[in-house]
Amino acid sequence: MKFKGIIFDLDGTLVNSLEDISDAMNTVLTGLNYPTHTYDTYQYFIGSGLRNLVSKALPASNNSEEQIENCFDCMIETYREVCTIKTKPYEGIVELLDNLASQNIKLAVFSNKADELTKKIAAQIFPDYFDAAVGLSTEALKKPNPFEALEISKNWNLKPEEILFVGDSDIDMQTAINANMFPVGVSWGYRTEEELMASGAKFVIHNPSDLIEIV
Repeated sequence: MKFKGIIFDLDGTLVNSLEDISDAMNTVLTGLNYPTHTYDTYQYFIGSGLRNLVSKALPASNNSEEQIENCFDCMIETYREVCTIKTKPYEGIVELLDNLASQNIKLAVFSNKADELTKKIAAQIFPDYFDAAVGLSTEALKKPNPFEALEISKNWNLKPEEILFVGDSDIDMQTAINANMFPVGVSWGYRTEEELMASGAKFVIHNPSDLIEIV
């Protein structure tokens, strides 16, 4: 079947944002005299939203709900200022989007990153490519909840099974399955091919151009 729409995850799928996210959180930790983390460690903190990342980054002895909330606010304030400094599209992504747009494939972003930051990054790095860029507005709607993905399909007037859901994490694959969309994993992000296949990916692609063949 010919797929008519594609919903992309953002971090680890379209853009490498690891360093900006890590730098912002480490700035918060340093200000509190807490231990910081390496980029490799942060790679496994990403995927379930920035609040979850903050919780994982804080020391176990300073991980109360109040502390998480306070640090999350500081993290967002810091990250808002630096979120496009080091963040760049992965090689081949812009060419992929150009190709898909030329075929009139509908394109959207659905991320567990805060909604305002998702919209800011998508607009600055990929102007005019996406019909919608949706981030996290309330914890209840966080992926793998498929609600926002299904809202995008309704707005497109497409059936879920006519849509590819492309991401780099087990959460993305679960979201696709929950939405009855076609799950495609990418190997260049923050999780392994084995994790993606175990989470239900129908394909795992190794280069952005590989997605053209699936479409």
